Amino acid sequence: MSKTKRIEIEPLARVEGHGGIRVEIKDNKVQKVEVRILEGPRLFETLVLGKTPEEDLSIVPRICAICNLSHKFAALRGLEKALGITVPEATHLYRELMHHGEMLESHSLHVFFLALPDFLGYDNAVAMAEKYGDVVTKALALKKFANKVMRIMGGRMIHGENPILGGFGRLPDRKTLLQLKEEAEGFLPFAMETIDLLAGLEIPDYMERETKFLCLKPPHDEYGYYGDVLLVSDGKEYPLDDYKSVIVERVVSHSFAKRSRYQDEPFTVGAIARVLNLGDRLKGKAREARDKLMNDRWYRNPLYNNFAQAIEMVYSLEDMVSVIDRLLELEQPDLARPTRQSGVGIGGVEAPRGILIHHYEIENGLTTHADIITPTAMFLDDVEAFIWKASETLLAKNQLDNFELHLEMIARAFDPCISCSAHLVSVEFK
Repeated sequence: MSKTKRIEIEPLARVEGHGGIRVEIKDNKVQKVEVRILEGPRLFETLVLGKTPEEDLSIVPRICAICNLSHKFAALRGLEKALGITVPEATHLYRELMHHGEMLESHSLHVFFLALPDFLGYDNAVAMAEKYGDVVTKALALKKFANKVMRIMGGRMIHGENPILGGFGRLPDRKTLLQLKEEAEGFLPFAMETIDLLAGLEIPDYMERETKFLCLKPPHDEYGYYGDVLLVSDGKEYPLDDYKSVIVERVVSHSFAKRSRYQDEPFTVGAIARVLNLGDRLKGKAREARDKLMNDRWYRNPLYNNFAQAIEMVYSLEDMVSVIDRLLELEQPDLARPTRQSGVGIGGVEAPRGILIHHYEIENGLTTHADIITPTAMFLDDVEAFIWKASETLLAKNQLDNFELHLEMIARAFDPCISCSAHLVSVEFK
């Protein structure tokens, strides 16, 4: 006679958004795994139709408060291609500075406050403070610094309107740039201390399986967070313009979010994909951090995404210094102007959680088509596949203690950006 048992954990803590995980098990075998996105569709791709590019640029960052500058950057890249706008080097460097701020803010939030408590055996970051007070204090300061960069370049912390078509409404002065450089340099020792902390952790292997990793290939020989080529860990490359045939979207009945496949299989995007595919391009302290933390298990274990984000914090701090040094040598750029009122443009950037694509078609100054694919919609199928593997392994070894926590850690490792709250994990034994 089959045994029926239901375990429910509420809420699924320390993820960004309203989602849940459901695992059905019958006679000690996994029957179904669902990562459910419970927030309703928000229809941004329809909201921008009939709007001007300027209006579009103000609307689409509202998709996400955490990644609003990534959406702004991707939209700028797509819209400027459509309108024939070519920005000067200095403008692009200011956008890189802006993007580094968001990467640092998002990664520091996730690594220190959402993920690290799991590895150190605490329920939350507040509970960590007694033993790891210095880490928590410095992490808060790093996040505050990143918020400052976002505010300066965006115009305000969330949904700033300072980045505009062809450039920025206002640019920081020399004094501000020098202050940001000094602060970035000051946080590098702490970022490297974090690498040492992570290097001493033992990472479980109960979910390990092979997968593919996708990221954007920068248009130069350095590490970076944007590009026009899709780079896959199997060695293949595809023009970003062909993204629809490479990243194939689909819908599932248990989620309002779309899903994506590469060659009809799940795949992973995000910091771990970038470090695996582009890590040989890292230099300085970031290369040192990568060499200290990376091993072959990264290709099979999503928990190492937390480590990859820590490496990228080092990279962003170092590159901010380099970007500011270059900006100090350049004149403040003029605003670049459109050369046409109709066109097609596909903009790709690496958001903190992975590839973000904004595709626009403009006719006579109005948006006639929009397609936006977010990182979370790309890796949700892989989250389910890793949770399935973990459930099978834990059941086979009869390791049922902290069963739900082990599954939650997988979901948290991907750092899903659903919105701003969380819901439920249920494990159902039948």
